[in-house]
Amino acid sequence: MKRRTITSKLLADFEASMYSNEKSSNTMQKYMRDIAVFSAFTGGKSVDKALVLDYKAVLEKEYALTSANSMLAAINSFFKFAGWDDCCVKQFKVQRKVFCSEKSELSKQEYFTLIYAAEQNKNERLSLLIQTICGTGIRVSELQFITVEAVQKGEAIVSCKGKTRTVFLVPKLCKKLLRYAKENQITTGIIFITKSGKAMNRSNIWREMKSLCEQTGVNPKKVFPHNLRHLFARTFYCVEKDIAKLADILGHVSISTKRIYIISSGAEHREKLQNMHLIL
Repeated sequence: MKRRTITSKLLADFEASMYSNEKSSNTMQKYMRDIAVFSAFTGGKSVDKALVLDYKAVLEKEYALTSANSMLAAINSFFKFAGWDDCCVKQFKVQRKVFCSEKSELSKQEYFTLIYAAEQNKNERLSLLIQTICGTGIRVSELQFITVEAVQKGEAIVSCKGKTRTVFLVPKLCKKLLRYAKENQITTGIIFITKSGKAMNRSNIWREMKSLCEQTGVNPKKVFPHNLRHLFARTFYCVEKDIAKLADILGHVSISTKRIYIISSGAEHREKLQNMHLIL
């Protein structure tokens, strides 16, 4: 069998292929990181199924199974691109959770606590940013579509991952955003910008959100932009009970993807069991 090694040219070609297939920048970066981890594991050895299975065993010991599966997905994608299909391995079977950990999911009360803290710090931009993500369910990368023009119309046209959808903005949020824009002399374009006029990025937002944790006592592990999207999804589903509509709102084709967003918290799950009244 011809010796198969991961070369810089092969990696560059794979990255170019992902780009041409319109993979998101975050997906591309993650896949390249995961492949780099596997490449380091190989130590320059020729890649074969036995080596990949050894790597899979290491992942099982050192990572949560969901994380290990995402890393296996990355190298499987790379193997298929390289024509090394015989090296692809199956992912770990993970039982679907019926409730989420209270240590990881942000509660509605904690969400309001973060907003109040931002306002106490006179950081209206952060307060409105948190409310905008949680009030619409958009991704942090989609904040660039929240413009003065969009808010004036009461809806934003969001393009992400090759799909376009309309995100409605409730009047109360629009009123707050337009007032903020006027006070900060933002007359057109993106509302959430830095002092230099550039759009706020993920690291800016993450850092500002984390700064509220010590002040509020909210667990830092819960405080990141995507958890606001989770809270929106859980709250919407509690009201509507329509997972298909939720998938459309969040911009996902697969309904099954939404299950990780709508599972109840541990506290909610315990309360439901208690309300069954099956214990004498």
